[in-house]
Amino acid sequence: MKITTKGRYALRVMIDLAINSNGKYISLKDIAVRQEISNKYLEQIIALLNKAGYLKTARGNNGGYQLAKRPSEYTIGDIIRATEGELAPAYCLTEDGECEKKENCKTFSFWKGLDDTINQYMDSKTLEDLAK
Repeated sequence: MKITTKGRYALRVMIDLAINSNGKYISLKDIAVRQEISNKYLEQIIALLNKAGYLKTARGNNGGYQLAKRPSEYTIGDIIRATEGELAPAYCLTEDGECEKKENCKTFSFWKGLDDTINQYMDSKTLEDLAK
């Protein structure tokens, strides 16, 4: 498992929205400038976060983006999964990862333990935690 720039930047965007939220919508341009992310790449990330239902959007002169929920209601794991997909360190732990040797595999419990640790840690931290 490796978190790509898409996942890392998504987290930065969500933190930016949490910190700079004052009840108004924040423009894509303002986020891009503060986070030093190109508008084009930021649009891709915003689309994933929006599809996951994490953002409210508004069009027009005062348009932009807001968090759909309070920062305390987003786990870091949820945000990363929305942009990266599954966080499994081994294919056999994914939804598609059918392995006929799973029952007798000497390493399966190790990978499962690592997967549990990663998910528990990511789900133990909220956007609010990181925004502080």
